[in-house]
Amino acid sequence: MSETNDINEQLRLLLDDLEPITLEQMSGIKLMNRTDTKFVTNKRKLAQLLELAQGKYFAQLNAGSKIADYKTTYWDTEEYQYYFEHHNGRTPRQKVRVRTYMDSSVTFLEVKTKNNHGRTKKKRIEVAGQELTQEREMANEFLGKLVHRELDDIHPTVQNRFHRITLVNYDKTERLTIDFDVCFHNFETDSEAETGDLVIIELKRDGNVYSPVLEMLRHLRIKPSGFSKYCIGSVMTNRELKHNMFKEKMVWIEKLSGEKLANRPKEHENDR
Repeated sequence: MSETNDINEQLRLLLDDLEPITLEQMSGIKLMNRTDTKFVTNKRKLAQLLELAQGKYFAQLNAGSKIADYKTTYWDTEEYQYYFEHHNGRTPRQKVRVRTYMDSSVTFLEVKTKNNHGRTKKKRIEVAGQELTQEREMANEFLGKLVHRELDDIHPTVQNRFHRITLVNYDKTERLTIDFDVCFHNFETDSEAETGDLVIIELKRDGNVYSPVLEMLRHLRIKPSGFSKYCIGSVMTNRELKHNMFKEKMVWIEKLSGEKLANRPKEHENDR
């Protein structure tokens, strides 16, 4: 058995040992107005984290599985407004995306807004599918209120697919999402990329309530680190996109993932 298969099997066994929690039991944990703290690590460290979480966290059960599949398409302007708002560190900033929960085939059009105080607000409406062909009027009204644009002003740029584990602490005061096996497709360049053994962890909670997992992460020397799937996916699949603010992060991500990431862009002339 390969090393990759070994670690995937270890993760599966550790996940099996976590007590399950259903979506209905999690109904009170909305966290639509929340603080998010992201951490980036690899599958080996994730296995250690799941060991420490035993007896302290539930694992969300969805359609009979503790691993959910997601597909997300990000929309942006011709000038990549939402990408560059993040790249340039601007706040408040927004992102427009269409996310499908693959296990239930439920899809939402979403707008995420991060304000100057680090809080993230997410608003969404349910739609029929990724293409937004059946509800343009409703989508235009929704987007017009939140980003002052319509569908004709933006277009799909990057799509990702990934697996997600969701943990909930026994007090049900926080949610921890753990994303891995992330792959990207760029609609403009037709390029694809994968993230190897990279793991993106996000702690979601209202305010600064006590978080058991923070002690576990400190013990494992996993430090907070920003990570945008949209921005990193864009950099990995579009060699012409200016990315100087993400260069160091891309090198660090490669070290964590244990391999040279596919389609890493060459140096852009504007980065010199």
